[in-house]
Amino acid sequence: MDYVGILALILIVTAVAGHISVRFGLPAVIGQLLSGIVLGPAVLGWVTATSFINDFSELGVIILMFMAGLESDLKLLKKYWKPSLLVAVLGVILPVGIIDWCSQLFHLGNVESLFLGVTFAATSVSISVAVLKELNALDGKEGTTILGAAVVDDVLAVVILSLMVSIFGSKIEGGSSSSTNLGVSLAIQLLFFVGLFVVAKWVVPRLMKIGDALLVPTSITLMSLVICFGLSYTADLFGLSAVIGAFFAGIAVGQTDYHAVIDAHIQPIGNAVFIPVFFVSIGLNMSFKGFANDFWFIVVITIAAIATKLLGAGIGVKIAGFSWTSGYEIGAGMVSRGEMALIIAQIGYEGKLLSADRYSAVITAIILTTLIAPLLLRQSIKHQKAVE
Repeated sequence: MDYVGILALILIVTAVAGHISVRFGLPAVIGQLLSGIVLGPAVLGWVTATSFINDFSELGVIILMFMAGLESDLKLLKKYWKPSLLVAVLGVILPVGIIDWCSQLFHLGNVESLFLGVTFAATSVSISVAVLKELNALDGKEGTTILGAAVVDDVLAVVILSLMVSIFGSKIEGGSSSSTNLGVSLAIQLLFFVGLFVVAKWVVPRLMKIGDALLVPTSITLMSLVICFGLSYTADLFGLSAVIGAFFAGIAVGQTDYHAVIDAHIQPIGNAVFIPVFFVSIGLNMSFKGFANDFWFIVVITIAAIATKLLGAGIGVKIAGFSWTSGYEIGAGMVSRGEMALIIAQIGYEGKLLSADRYSAVITAIILTTLIAPLLLRQSIKHQKAVE
């Protein structure tokens, strides 16, 4: 029963830390992320990233992205598909190129440098979603562009990672061989999106009506979670991020007549238990081992990771006709690397694309971007409101 005590500890500490953050004018997520660092191996060592914590946190990010999908305006997503695509593409190209170059300055090999570029090309929009929700900025044009760009960003990162694994003959999670044909993988993932459209348009509304007819408590919410977890699992099977499935599940369910009921039921479930554990789990990865030796490497990579997303988003939305202030907000929303980059780094470490000497430094840089991103996003939203 140790896990029950650990869960209770995480919930009380994140509640207090989140409260303190808000009192100091910071997003609550900052306190929750710092809670993981303090409770984890980096400081107190009271909580470690066990399989229980990892599984619980994965449910947390899935529910968070499902909530984001529920609150997304499909018309706005369609309207801003062009800036979303531009932000995603430039937000992948710039980190890959610049971080590859920066890594080589520190005498990393060509393959490892390129892999680091791919690692920092990924975006963890779940952190930004929490801040956007907190500041009621999720359904504006900037928030909508961030969500749309993040989906494309994740797909591009998965494609590039698959290409690297295919070329350099490494093993990836689950024992899949590098000999897997990349074209087949891409075709399978394309098939997933085609199937997703069919499910969202015709299957989900019927499933929700079936849920409404069930004679069990909260049957509508139950069915929505079945759809959420089902599409998340399917996305993972197709080699994509589970959060993509969760996000589109939320969009599909949000188009039904049960949107308000589900939103009112899901929010307490996610915010009270699962989502705080997700934020803590990111902080648990922090380690100060070898920090002094890799100090300048961490500083340069972190600055490059932040700058490339800000610049990529700024250029992308400017081409699409947005203002520079909107570009800054969207870029800030794309800065966080979070769980996406952590997963890619772990795959690279296991596949010998990332050396053990640099692993801790890379994880530290990922977490630093994740901590800085909410601060940048909050400041950019305030600036945007002041300009308007």
